[in-house]
Amino acid sequence: MNTQQKPTLVQVIAWMTLVSGIVNLFWGFAASGTALATVVGVICVPITILPTILGIFELIYAAKLFSNPPQAMQPSTNIAVFEIASVLTGNIFSMAVGILALVFYNDTVVKDYFARLNGTLPSEPATPPAPPASLPEPEPSPVMEEPAAPPAEEAPAPESEEKPAKPKRAPRKVAKK
Repeated sequence: MNTQQKPTLVQVIAWMTLVSGIVNLFWGFAASGTALATVVGVICVPITILPTILGIFELIYAAKLFSNPPQAMQPSTNIAVFEIASVLTGNIFSMAVGILALVFYNDTVVKDYFARLNGTLPSEPATPPAPPASLPEPEPSPVMEEPAAPPAEEAPAPESEEKPAKPKRAPRKVAKK
């Protein structure tokens, strides 16, 4: 595979990351603006800025994925995990993008693309083990006949088993009201 030709899943990851970055930028600005409008929200501003920061990193990573010729880079599972964690700020779309990105990163086509892009050879599948050397057929052991036991002349009759009687319990004492 030529590194100039990007697999479809890599292009999908790039587009999803780009859109998620734009959504996170707007989400972070809107949340920060809303938080700054209230007195208690001023304390929450550091939390509301996090989607904006994630959006900036997503835009940078998407730009690297779109670059031509492609740059050597690894799949960014960290960004995908932070996209999933962005559900804590209420961004469901970014969570879905993060889950899909992690699924696509585990695809063999995507793994091979990033391995070739970075100059490392993709891991080759393990060759199946060679069949074991032929073993000689086991020979059946000779059967030795055991002498038959003399028949018992009189078998003792089974004794009727009596069940032991259950122990009797003393009556319970009930507290008087």
